[in-house]
Formats: sequence, C-alpha cells, structure tokens
Amino acid sequence: MTAESMDELVALAKRRGFLYQASELYGGLQGIYDYGPLGVELKNNLKAAWWRSMVYERDDVEGLDCSILTNPKVLRYSGHEDTFTDPLQDCRACKSRWRADHIEDGRCPNCGSDDLTEPRPFNLMFRTAVGPIDDGSSFAYLRPETAQSIFTNFRNVLDSTSRKPPFGIAQIGKAFRNEITPRNFIFRVREFEQMELEFFVEAGTDEEWHERWVQERMAWWTQQGVSPAHLSLYHHPAEDLSHYSKATVDIMYRFPHGVEELEGIANRSDFDLGSHTRNQDDLDIHAKVMPNPDSSVRLAVHDQQAKRWSVPWVIEPSAGVDRGVLAVLNEGYRVEQLDNGGQRTVLALKAHLAPIKAAVIPLKRNHEGLVARARAIKAELQRLGLGRILFENTGNIGKAYRRHDEVGTPMCITIDFRTIEEDDTVTIRDRDSMAQERVSVAELGDRLRGMLAASDSASTMTAADDGA
Repeated sequence: MTAESMDELVALAKRRGFLYQASELYGGLQGIYDYGPLGVELKNNLKAAWWRSMVYERDDVEGLDCSILTNPKVLRYSGHEDTFTDPLQDCRACKSRWRADHIEDGRCPNCGSDDLTEPRPFNLMFRTAVGPIDDGSSFAYLRPETAQSIFTNFRNVLDSTSRKPPFGIAQIGKAFRNEITPRNFIFRVREFEQMELEFFVEAGTDEEWHERWVQERMAWWTQQGVSPAHLSLYHHPAEDLSHYSKATVDIMYRFPHGVEELEGIANRSDFDLGSHTRNQDDLDIHAKVMPNPDSSVRLAVHDQQAKRWSVPWVIEPSAGVDRGVLAVLNEGYRVEQLDNGGQRTVLALKAHLAPIKAAVIPLKRNHEGLVARARAIKAELQRLGLGRILFENTGNIGKAYRRHDEVGTPMCITIDFRTIEEDDTVTIRDRDSMAQERVSVAELGDRLRGMLAASDSASTMTAADDGA
C-alpha cells in the first residue's frame, strides 16, 4: 500500500515535521524545501545506509566530500557549459514558463493557450561572483552534480591510496540546478542532494560492470523497503543518451504523480577523465573530447608491464537523496482499518531508516518514579549509538502509540508501575503488528540491536565476491 496522492504525503510531511516549504514565512521559494526534525533524521539515515553499502561494506571504494563552488574550467571541459541546458518556452497568454518537453499538443499546461514562443536553450547552472567585486570577470558555478569533483580528484585519490581499477570513489553532497518548472514536491527541486559513485574500470570490462551495478542498485532499493513491484528499468535509446554516455539505465519508481526516475546508472565511457587530462595525444581515448591545455595533471593509469598509459572507463550509479526520501515515504505510507471500526495512519519504514528508533513512554505523566525510570532507560538506550531514542511524557498511551505509528517509530516502550515496583520489566509494542510483549529492561538493548540488524542486513557486491 502507498499514498493515493501526493497531497497525502505533503500533508503528513508538514504535520509531523518531515518537510517544510523554505522561507514559508515570506511566501516560500519555489523548488526549495527545508527538512524538519523528523525529516532530517530520515534523510541522514538514508544517506548513512547508502554510505555503509558503498564504502564500509565494500573493499574497493573510497569516499570524498568536495566543495560546492566550482571553477568554470571544470564545467567547460566536462561539457556542461555547452550542453547542460533545457529547451524553454513561454506562454504569451498567461506568462507561464515551461520546459518544451512538458508541453503537450502545442498548448500551455497552465491555461491551454497555443500562443507559445519558440523553444530556446536555457542553461541550468547557477553562477555566483567570487571576490569583492562583481564585475563578471571572476565567477564560479554552484556545482550541478557531484561527479566532476570526483573526476578532478582522481589523481589525488590514486596517489594517496594506491588504488588501481577496478575501484570507486563515492560522494554525497548538495547540487544546484536552475530548474525551469520545479514540481511534484521534492521530486524536482533547485537545491538537492546526490549520492553518487564513480566506479573506474578497464576498457572492455565496462559493459559487464554496468550490468552488475544495475542489479546491485535495484537490490539496494528493495532492501530500503521499496517494493520490487514498484520498480522498473528504462534503457535509454541511443539517440537520447547524454554526450558522455555509452549506455544509461534508469531505475524507475512509481511515485504518486507517476512513474519517473529514482536513480540512473550510466556507462560514462572514458569521457570524463579524458576531458580533464593533459597530453591527450598519446592516449587512446574512445570518447570525443576537446583538447585540454588548461589541465595540469594526466588522469590516467600507467601499466608498467605494457609501458603505456590508459584512461579508465567509468560506471556511475547516481541517486537523488530527496527522491529517495520521497520514495521511502510513499512506500511506508498506509491507512489501516482497525477492528474497533477506527483507523490508523502508519508509516511502515524499515527500522534502520526510521527517524525515531524507539519511544520511551511513562504510563502516567509527571509521576516522579515512572518519569525517572523512563529517563534512565532512554539514556541507556541512547548511549548504544543506534539512532534517536525519544522520551515522551504525554501520559496518554493510546495517543502516543498512534502518533508514533504515523511517524514510523518501530518500537514503543512503556514504563508502568510494575516496572518500578516489581520486576523491572516493560511493555514493548511493535508498530506494524501492534503486538505487545513484556520484557526485562536488561533485554532492551539486544532487542533494539536485533531489530535494526534485521532491517539493514544488506547483501552487497564486493570485489572479492566478483573475483575482481
């Protein structure tokens, strides 16, 4: 079960503190959103799960965290200055502006008028002045993707880690695109985060690695709670490929507004390292790249036995964090009918993604003994470092359960008079089944660890497993 409409997710996100419209106090800013107290936890948990699977659980990937401001030369030689554009059309009747590929039957999607301007290119990159004088002579771009800083640091990583292909460099970070028509909540926005891996391989092995990564990424999204029935693969036809791509496969997801891209896995050939490397003349570069007199480094690997330099090819799994958040919110959302005729809203997130791992609730509000024991248990569980544990002193257990169902808390722990007067046991309640069980306080840590381990038991592809 998923949300019936985007409106349901928007309402939940605002009501429970997952997402807010940015600058809402002053009317908002289109295509920009702020993550609230629960949203930032969900987002960080999704990023942490990606980082674990890409970096910690593999033996062939290193991580980076690079700057957002980008030297214009980087994006000149990457091809972004010339190709990172969308066709733009204006409606003369209602003055709205649209991407040309979003216009159907030659009519404005807003008012239906056919009085439209001819399509014209619109560059999606944000520019900003560098230094004290804004005269246009010194500027930088806000990076439109995280990939280029990985490529420009290829030699640094190679020299400092002694890596050799096949190996990867991973990065999570902000990117900026001046979208013409931001839409569908956080699906298409102007400021967003990417989770990108650039995996460097030898020429001739690229197609095999590309297929491996497509399957790996499909499996990972399933492990995050996304139903395989809601996922599909789209193979880009040759005529629609990006300028750098030999082949691209998109993982498509059934969002509330329709089936669209969740993650792209591209075979970028040797275009990127070839474009940023010096002395290209004696390198066998498959892709068509412009001569680069500005680069100071040869981004290639030297084969001492063959006594030659070769430029690695790149396989790139690239996912949007915000689209991932939207997908797992949608997957978890459900409204259930109860036996008593009522209903409850549940956000059935995987436990490792849940913003709150467990809520500790004293049975009676402000009762000195119950509150003190509940606070002590909360502190003990929090010290385990497994995620956020919430102490809630509301006094209404039924309402607390419903509230935590709605925000996705997988476990509620109730402290009652039996806890403090008899046997130091508590009641734990499961979010999904609503089953309750009496356990000792001493067992809580193991129960919490077991719940999270079962949730995040991903099967990852390693270099050793694949004989690489």
